[in-house]
Amino acid sequence: MTTTPPGGPTRILIADDQEDVRSGFRLILGSQPDMTVVGEAADGLTAVGLARTLRPDLVLADIRMPGVDGLEVTRRLAGPGVTDPMRVLVVTTFDHDDYVHTALRDGACGFLLKRSGPGLLIEGVRAAMAGDMLISPQITVRLLRNLAPAAVPAPVASPSPSPLTAREQEIARLVAEGLTNAEIGEKLYITAGTAKTHIANVQAKLRVRNRVGIAAWSWENGLAGPVPRE
Repeated sequence: MTTTPPGGPTRILIADDQEDVRSGFRLILGSQPDMTVVGEAADGLTAVGLARTLRPDLVLADIRMPGVDGLEVTRRLAGPGVTDPMRVLVVTTFDHDDYVHTALRDGACGFLLKRSGPGLLIEGVRAAMAGDMLISPQITVRLLRNLAPAAVPAPVASPSPSPLTAREQEIARLVAEGLTNAEIGEKLYITAGTAKTHIANVQAKLRVRNRVGIAAWSWENGLAGPVPRE
């Protein structure tokens, strides 16, 4: 069970133009002993103002909001050149490639889809506070597809031994296929928490920061095969 950190719970500002979404996020995050919602905004300009006034530990920002959208909110609060940048975690319905790349380029500490569920939202907040970056598994394969050449022969197995155990290689392969922790757990008959632990171990061994790094390694080393194209 997660306990409240010594410095107090993570203070979160929610920016989303839909009241029911804000209410849902507030209930999810408020149920965690290490998190508290300190403010809400229904548009981007209000979000920027509240963020600068309240100085939350993390801002959850939707993309499509009236006036200033979530991408501009991210740029203003976390982008290059910001004197005192804040953590901004983008949580949205829209996973267009240009949105993902723009948000990450402008300082977002993660990009989650609303349909990913409450578990990943909580995990994303904790990852951001730990200095890591979490990207929805559904987006991982998409990002890799864009990075992959149009036609590449199957990768040749590396002559050096893999740093991963057989189970960790299987975990890495499933990450590359875009499965969530819960889906990996179901497939391998382990708990989602155990899957999460395996993924953390894989990240440490491969020295990558997120699921995209794991997926890229899996693809490059022939575990997942060439990335399928739509």
